[in-house]
Amino acid sequence: MRRVIVWRHGETAHNAGGVFQGQLDTELSERGHEQARRAARVLAGRGAQRLVSSDLRRARQTASELAAVSGLEVEPDERLREIHVGRWQGLTHAEVTSRYPQAQLALERGEDVVRGETGERLADVAARTLAAFEDVVAGLHEHGTAVLATHGLATRALVCAVVGLDVAQASQALVGLRNCHWADLVEHPTGWRLEKWNTGAPDADATGTIAHPVP
Repeated sequence: MRRVIVWRHGETAHNAGGVFQGQLDTELSERGHEQARRAARVLAGRGAQRLVSSDLRRARQTASELAAVSGLEVEPDERLREIHVGRWQGLTHAEVTSRYPQAQLALERGEDVVRGETGERLADVAARTLAAFEDVVAGLHEHGTAVLATHGLATRALVCAVVGLDVAQASQALVGLRNCHWADLVEHPTGWRLEKWNTGAPDADATGTIAHPVP
């Protein structure tokens, strides 16, 4: 029974400010580093054999905290990047709503539209993250565990693709993944199942971890 832990990065200044990051290469805030250290101490006990990360700095910095306490090497993979939000990158949620009202209405209706005119759909993210997932799983032994350090919407897209959930329905049913929280995917004879969602360090609330609606 193999297991994959899909871990969202720690908080950034853009997360705290409600700014769309997409694939902007932002860094963790001081709070984000502390969140990552706390989470890493928990994840170090999970016995992972591989640690694969989005190549964006906020994910790599998060993964590096686990590498420091586990001895694992961080393996970068650009396929685990956050959704590209095109012209929305660097804008606040209010600015996007004001400038792109029709796109926002479409998203609220559950439509998977291209983000920011030049970005990606969630279906695009699901395809590339699933390819990365399958490559990692192929290299795990029968009872192996891997940790994937990635991003909020990328995690949702990947989890849905792995277990066969409709992304639009999952967006309504699952609350947003908090900074430095993770999802547990476990392999069963009938396929992969989502065992846990939005798991974090026991003292995560002390670091002010909150869910944010923008990627």
